[in-house]
Amino acid sequence: MSSETITPGSVLRDGIRLIWRFVKGHPAAFGLAVFGAAVFAGAIIASAWVIGRVTDEVIIPVLDEGLSPEGLLRPAAAAILIVAVVKAMGIVMRRTSAGWLQFRTRQDLRNQLLEHQLSLRMSWLNRQSIGDLLAVADAGVDQGTGVLGPLPYATGVSLLLVGTIVMITLINPWLGLGALIGIIVVVIVDIRGSWITFGLWEKVQVSRGEVAAVAHESFDGALTVKAMGRETYVATHFGVTSDLLRDRLIKVNSTWASYQAVIRALPQALIISLLVVGAYLIGAGEVTPGEVVTVAYLLALLAFPIQLIGFVLWDLAGSLAGWKRVEAVFDADERMEYGEVLARADSGAAPISGESVGFSYDSSGPVLENLDFRLRAGTTLAVVGPTASGKSTLTLLLARLWDPATGVIRLDDLDLRSFAASELPKEVSYVTQDAFLFDDTVAGNITLGQDFSETEIRTAARLAGAESFITGLAEGFDTQLGERGTTLSGGQRQRIALARALVRMPRLLILDDATSAVDPSIEAEILRSLRSAALPSTIVVVAYRPASIRLADEVVYVDERRVVAHGNHEELLETTPGYARLVQAYEEDARRLAGEAS
Repeated sequence: MSSETITPGSVLRDGIRLIWRFVKGHPAAFGLAVFGAAVFAGAIIASAWVIGRVTDEVIIPVLDEGLSPEGLLRPAAAAILIVAVVKAMGIVMRRTSAGWLQFRTRQDLRNQLLEHQLSLRMSWLNRQSIGDLLAVADAGVDQGTGVLGPLPYATGVSLLLVGTIVMITLINPWLGLGALIGIIVVVIVDIRGSWITFGLWEKVQVSRGEVAAVAHESFDGALTVKAMGRETYVATHFGVTSDLLRDRLIKVNSTWASYQAVIRALPQALIISLLVVGAYLIGAGEVTPGEVVTVAYLLALLAFPIQLIGFVLWDLAGSLAGWKRVEAVFDADERMEYGEVLARADSGAAPISGESVGFSYDSSGPVLENLDFRLRAGTTLAVVGPTASGKSTLTLLLARLWDPATGVIRLDDLDLRSFAASELPKEVSYVTQDAFLFDDTVAGNITLGQDFSETEIRTAARLAGAESFITGLAEGFDTQLGERGTTLSGGQRQRIALARALVRMPRLLILDDATSAVDPSIEAEILRSLRSAALPSTIVVVAYRPASIRLADEVVYVDERRVVAHGNHEELLETTPGYARLVQAYEEDARRLAGEAS
């Protein structure tokens, strides 16, 4: 529902639905919190009754009739103390349970958000701003669940209000009617205020996402910003978005403060009005002074609880605005579809094939079309082609990070889409040029939480050409790496990422320019090690260096969105002019770089 079409009733209705969604997840905690609030409300009503009785039976007789306080003060003090203890117990029970409910709900939502996002297709993830998603998981979830904090207290306050109206009505119907009218006026003002601020909170949430997105982009691109000397530009851009967030927060809080001034004054005006009426009724002999004190005391105690209803309604408006952004992520339904095929228990390289494969990222046009290929198990295949020919896209399809728009890709003659969730990664490992390392140890980055022995980890690192530099680190494989492994060189990061793939002994290993930051001699040595090792892998490598291409058993030349030629290196040099020109260009570039290095 857009902010232009909302009504006070719709805010209240949608808010109740949101509360129910949260409460049904942890009903016991909510019930305990409400019970604590009910105990607290009962204690307040009891305290008013006790104060009234003490006024009529202790204070007035002692002051007006000169009775001795002996024997009167002790029971009165005991009654007041008992009520105070019960009230304190209710407060502890309510606050503890409400806090647990709120924080546990936030934890659940964040876990569900991450799980849901990871289940979606890459096409959805690529359209999102990382900073915006971070804002949704942080500020969006916090604000979306903000209403859970005061909610149990407000539930208790509702009981307190009912009990108060009943009690005052029993004392005197006119006083009860006046109290009811006053409370209804306060609630109407609160509902109108929450309706007005809902639209303001929506704008605040949008601004929070924009600020987070700009901040994430600025930090992530800090190296580029500094290298280009654009710190002032980036700071100015961030300042504009953060200033807009500040202005929107000021607007919503100034609106809240204006309404609060009215809401705080109304209960006081109600008390004064009922005291005037009560004084008249005392003179008419319809109520006693103690009963008027009871009414005034009750309403004085209700001053903050009545305001709390406003807090809940205003928090409800903010929670709805925050929840709309969280819900937008949950509503995304571009899920990957899976079958029921399980990964093979036995090892052994896997054959891979594609038939009439077509793919496009958007409506701008196909990246691949009518692509056919077949690779025997245990073969090392080099994928070669000019820039933007679809080489990386092909590797993404082989790893099933995207699905082809047309055609089918098979592993062991099984459609990749027929594998159950999390089963295909047991068969296929994919390593990209941009090696991502986590803020963990070297060993932790290789295992990613899976159970591998030290021998398996070291063997994988050795095959990846990483063991020698890892053992030279301060704590070897236990060295803690910073976020993204920024303390390592690009080539070192790539080799750790390669070790991460190799330790899993994949049946299909896909390397998308995964050693581009490694020296050519080291890259050739790594590829020779992979071919000679007892790996159960078919290897597909996107290659640019002539030495790497020559090491492959077969070469696929991709151009103009399709496979132009498939054979060994020598065959393609003789039969495919485009391939020959490209390899010659690679060789000339390699000689030029070697000359510059010398």
